Amino acid sequence: MHSNKAFISLLSVVTLFAAILFLLPQNNASANTRHRQNIVHIHRHHRRQHNNLSAANAAAKRFIAIRESGGSYSASNGTCYGKYQLSIASYHGNYSARNQELTADHYANSRYGSWLGAKNFWLSHGWY
Repeated sequence: MHSNKAFISLLSVVTLFAAILFLLPQNNASANTRHRQNIVHIHRHHRRQHNNLSAANAAAKRFIAIRESGGSYSASNGTCYGKYQLSIASYHGNYSARNQELTADHYANSRYGSWLGAKNFWLSHGWY
């Protein structure tokens, strides 16, 4: 009888472990490939855009960085992170300065059309 209880306990632990593994996110190679391709596209777009960033847009970008984080790449408020205080999820696990710059440029341009648009919104709302 004692060995049956041990076997049932072991079986319960194995079943629980299998259930946990089943519920964990699966590694999806094609999704990872698409994500890397999107990052490469954003990097290429950023290089073109950075070379063409006007003095006014560069100043607007600096304005937001100073007000959001004091210019610190490691600033955090719990839900946002980095120099431009974007959602932690938007970095996809890459918190490097380069990725923060790329992600912020993409965000400002896709949401506001430019850093000047983002600054104007920030001035009227106190956030962007």
